[in-house]
Amino acid sequence: MSRYKGPRLRIVRRLGDLPGLTRKQSKKTAPAGEHGQQLRKPSEYSLRLEEKQKLRYNYGISEKQLLKNIKKAKKVQGSTGVILLQILEMRLDNTLFRLGLAPTIPAARQLVNHKHIVVNNEIISICSYECKPGDIITVKNKDSSNKIIKRYMEYPNLASLPNHLELKKDTLIAKVNGVVERNYVGLQLNELLIVEYYSRK
Repeated sequence: MSRYKGPRLRIVRRLGDLPGLTRKQSKKTAPAGEHGQQLRKPSEYSLRLEEKQKLRYNYGISEKQLLKNIKKAKKVQGSTGVILLQILEMRLDNTLFRLGLAPTIPAARQLVNHKHIVVNNEIISICSYECKPGDIITVKNKDSSNKIIKRYMEYPNLASLPNHLELKKDTLIAKVNGVVERNYVGLQLNELLIVEYYSRK
């Protein structure tokens, strides 16, 4: 099971801001744990591990899923790190989060699992479904579905809507216009360190 059920603020204190995991902010600045107060120079391995953990916790994926996506990204021509981020950004749960239809990725995942989301006139209940340019995302015609999403939309969203997505708020119809660009990825990390981490495996 890839879903993380533990304390989220603890992870945020350790890894930094993870908008996909939680919107809450910790008042404490030091990393969690009794050794969090000790300032020492991190090793090269720990820097790479930290970047990889940011990716895992933000997108809510397991180690196995991340490894599978790394292998997939390596087969595509171009920068492996950027392609990996594009694969993760185009997941259905993340797309709903970026559209502002859910406050976090776990909330978006719940919408998908409970069959509230329709892609190209077909109910999709798989969170890892990869959205493609031209996909039309709508909400199932049910009062409960609309009520949940309208409540979620009251939360302040991330910055502006990425340029590869468009949303009609009155009808709750969204369209994927293309593949996300690197500068629109809402997570601050160095993807090259993640590729380096997995190159040793």
